[in-house]
Amino acid sequence: MTTIADPIIGSWYKDLENNLKFKVINIQDDGSVEVQYLNGDIGEYDNESWYGSTFDYIEDPEDWSAPFDDLETDDLGYSDPDEHRPNMEDVDIEDYLD
Repeated sequence: MTTIADPIIGSWYKDLENNLKFKVINIQDDGSVEVQYLNGDIGEYDNESWYGSTFDYIEDPEDWSAPFDDLETDDLGYSDPDEHRPNMEDVDIEDYLD
């Protein structure tokens, strides 16, 4: 059996032969397909490999965010969520009234 499912960025697929779930994250100009597996690893298939394999569309897995579970707020570049809020003691409400 070969793949009849075209790669679509953002869509999830399952390799039926190897029982691997992955999401297409990019399609290169040369037709190669970059994927991210459910465990967070990144992979790539050339066009011939994609259509010669046993991939099929699947619904988004319930645990699709599992590779990102150990992210902390600092990992996202937000060290202090209150850092960009004005100090209310320095705000004069009259400046905001018509």
